[in-house]
Amino acid sequence: MRVLDASAFIHEYDADGSTASVPEVREELTDSAAFRFDAASGSGMQVHVPGQDARERVRRAATTTGDDDVLSETDRRLLATAHELDATLVTDDYAMQNVADELGVDVDVIAQDGINERRDWRFQCQGCGREFDDDRDRCPVCGSPLERKNPG
Repeated sequence: MRVLDASAFIHEYDADGSTASVPEVREELTDSAAFRFDAASGSGMQVHVPGQDARERVRRAATTTGDDDVLSETDRRLLATAHELDATLVTDDYAMQNVADELGVDVDVIAQDGINERRDWRFQCQGCGREFDDDRDRCPVCGSPLERKNPG
């Protein structure tokens, strides 16, 4: 089974076999992409609402990788659906690919190259330069904002 992100409908991805998506993806689409979503759901695509346990696992995984602040609610629900249904996630979104790797979810990419390696982001204070593993609004030392930093 394949779980389809909005980019699958935008780029006319042709999935072999069964498919699923989440209702929030339809809300992101316009014009012909919205029509493709409606056609797919009318011809057997499962429109799935993931359970709370799967959504909580996604939140924990996104916190671990440092992608929690860049995922939308739609992204989280797609990841939770792929995890819950033991399906392959179809997306070009790098943050989603990173979290999917942490969850053990397979990914197919559409129009972009997939990620080469998973990243566990670090956060650096813009004032004092200290680095932290977890995202916070402000540095606990000097109070300046934190910015996500590539760990490599």
